[in-house]
Amino acid sequence: MSVHVYENPEELAAAAAREFAAKATEAVGERGRFAVVLAGGSTPRATYGVLARDYADRVDWSRVHVFFGDERTVPPDHEDSNYRMAREALLDHVPVGGVHRMRGELPPEEAASSYEEELRDFFGGRLPRFDLILLGIGPDGHTASLFPETGALEVHDRWVVANQVPKLDTTRITLTAPVINAALAVCFLVAGEDKAGALEEILEGDADPREYPARLIQPPGGPEWLVDRAAARALDEPA
Repeated sequence: MSVHVYENPEELAAAAAREFAAKATEAVGERGRFAVVLAGGSTPRATYGVLARDYADRVDWSRVHVFFGDERTVPPDHEDSNYRMAREALLDHVPVGGVHRMRGELPPEEAASSYEEELRDFFGGRLPRFDLILLGIGPDGHTASLFPETGALEVHDRWVVANQVPKLDTTRITLTAPVINAALAVCFLVAGEDKAGALEEILEGDADPREYPARLIQPPGGPEWLVDRAAARALDEPA
């Protein structure tokens, strides 16, 4: 695990865009394509904006295949759609080779099964090995749509599930922890003082992962954390 602290969200977004571009170049050079999972939220959105503005000609976008870590049960043009956010911030501005969205307009179980089948097709039936997965965390320690004390945390035999989230009175579609942990690289983007308590508990505490689900994310070599100074304020001697 590595933690990098930036002075503000703008510096964090610029660093995340550099990381994205570096991973893309590496993956295309070694494997001929870059399979990346995008996250929702304001911090990833800022990163996508930097990519669209500064990296339109510096990434081989035709070899980039975009996936999503989670989605709300809404149509793709809904204001709450993660796909819509990514499309407006990035995908409308660069010629990506493929976009694989979660179909939030379908019944949740059907949407989850459909996306899992799409992953099986893309990865030849094998456990997905994404080149990069971008994630965020909520103040409650959730990541993707793996929320505290929800059923998806116990799933080990599915790649995508419909996860009931009682506190939000909704169901979300999400990748499961085993799929996220199989990625070649996982990068958390965390900004804002409201995330400081959860970040401290995740990185330095000993809470049950059912209470702070981001603690479940332990890919080989550990995840990389890109955080701003406000989010890092409670950490021991942040860099």
